[in-house]
Amino acid sequence: MARTALYPGSFDPVTYGHLDVIARSFRLCDRLVLAIGAHHEKSGLLPLDRRMALLREVAAPIADHAGGKIEVVTFTGLAVEAARAAKATLILRGLRDASDFDYEVRMGQMNASLAPDIETVFLAASPGTRMIASSLVKQIARMGGDVSAFLPEAALKALTETLKS
Repeated sequence: MARTALYPGSFDPVTYGHLDVIARSFRLCDRLVLAIGAHHEKSGLLPLDRRMALLREVAAPIADHAGGKIEVVTFTGLAVEAARAAKATLILRGLRDASDFDYEVRMGQMNASLAPDIETVFLAASPGTRMIASSLVKQIARMGGDVSAFLPEAALKALTETLKS
């Protein structure tokens, strides 16, 4: 039986931390749906269509290597609604530190109340990606710092081009 998981996030930009979760997710599922939250209250640095294209580009080889399937979608509502639409039984969340844990556990508990049939699974960040946060990457890049150690080449190029325009 194929198992589908949903990995929601802003992916603005996609980082090596995201790719770590994506690669490890295929130990838990056969089909991974990467769901980019498109909320009217937040505007990302990278345009939504660019984030979708980047995710497809950098995640497809990981899925191919793992023998899994990957899909990239957007959603505007609740993650549990996006999971249901994707026919996912799992929601995956990455954890970098204790502050992530506190927030994500509360979110997972709320999701469990809303959708008891969908399980939230937390993946602790690998040691090499633990410090990577898209918000910090953007801040460093805006200030002229080198963020190449945190992003795949395609995402670095997109971020650099966006900041120059």
